[in-house]
Amino acid sequence: MRVKLVVQRFDPERESRPYWQTFELVDVDPTDRVLDLLRYVKGQIDGTLTFRHSCAHGVCGSDGMRINGVNRLACKTLVKALTRPEAGSVEIKIQPLLGLPVIKDLVVDMEPFFRHYRSVLPFFISHQARPERERVQMPQDRLRIDDGTKCILCACCTTSCPSFWADPRYVGPAAIVQAHRFIFDSRDTAGKERLTILNAPTGVWRCRTILNCTDCCPREIQVTRLIGEVKKALTVNRGRAVAITGESSTGVR
Repeated sequence: MRVKLVVQRFDPERESRPYWQTFELVDVDPTDRVLDLLRYVKGQIDGTLTFRHSCAHGVCGSDGMRINGVNRLACKTLVKALTRPEAGSVEIKIQPLLGLPVIKDLVVDMEPFFRHYRSVLPFFISHQARPERERVQMPQDRLRIDDGTKCILCACCTTSCPSFWADPRYVGPAAIVQAHRFIFDSRDTAGKERLTILNAPTGVWRCRTILNCTDCCPREIQVTRLIGEVKKALTVNRGRAVAITGESSTGVR
């Protein structure tokens, strides 16, 4: 199979604007991954091409990029998924993730993304006395937060969100998913603090339920549903004199 790999290039230290560069590849196997093509280009054609990758197995989330207009992981995206089986050639267009500053080519500055992540207190907090052994959790309580624990912080969901493109101050889907994981953890006691953070103008209410985040998630997390559950937790408790320090009608602690 012939592949025309069209890559957006940009070096802010030397260039004033991005440009497109085309690489013609032959004898590409339909089961090759986009990451394989990028590695070939860097190793055999143009060593200046810059992109992130690490585990190459869809675990680290470092090679998130925009492939044919959709945020994906290059290591999980097969060439055959981007064309018809009978096609003898395909054009693959690759861009860096949108909404984050470009460092070089396909590498973006992830610090704004992680700043939002840190802002929601993405770690376990408990004001209860420490038990002698582990903090026990029932299977049904674990199931309540299971989907959110799959997040690999690839930023595909946040950088696919038009609300984030319009206002980078928006905390974004990934941060809300991380907050959800602890808000609804039966062992955690800092739900009130996280809900207060997400109730800000740049918090959860900027979500417009467009579903881009859910559609592009490489771990198939139901991102929009989790965001909706956080909205519901805020709505149920709005206007009530309820201190979210114990069990409430939402199950939030």
